Amino acid sequence: MVTTLNKPSSLIHEIRLEKVGNWNLFKFSEPLQLRMENLLEQKKADQITPDEISELDAIGELDRIFTHINAMLAAQDANQ
Repeated sequence: MVTTLNKPSSLIHEIRLEKVGNWNLFKFSEPLQLRMENLLEQKKADQITPDEISELDAIGELDRIFTHINAMLAAQDANQ
């Protein structure tokens, strides 16, 4: 059974910090990363439901937020 997600904040329990070099970066848990990849594959194959599209949108929003925050952390470190 797949849970439908409406808001990125519903994924808060799937967030972790990972040490990469000198940085601590925000990352998805492995199950959430795999889920996102699966949903992207379904979308490419045009086999995705409306609920799954909403779920993918929420995951994508969180991914964009993480990318921005991680870039800000890297830039801050580069400026020090």
